[in-house]
Amino acid sequence: MGTIIEITIFMLVIATVAFAPLGYFIYNYTKKDGEPFGDFEHPEHGHSIIDDLADKAKEKIAH
Repeated sequence: MGTIIEITIFMLVIATVAFAPLGYFIYNYTKKDGEPFGDFEHPEHGHSIIDDLADKAKEKIAH
């Protein structure tokens, strides 16, 4: 009976460690109005070539 309790505790510790990042992400996502890591864009962020390529890809997929 002792080994079952030990294995159960060990499994709970492993599950806690495994799912802690998911819980942290959910906590941050609900705390900051749907932005999990806040507003990370800089106010002076300009339009880049990558943004243009992404916009063109979206347009091609949409049509």
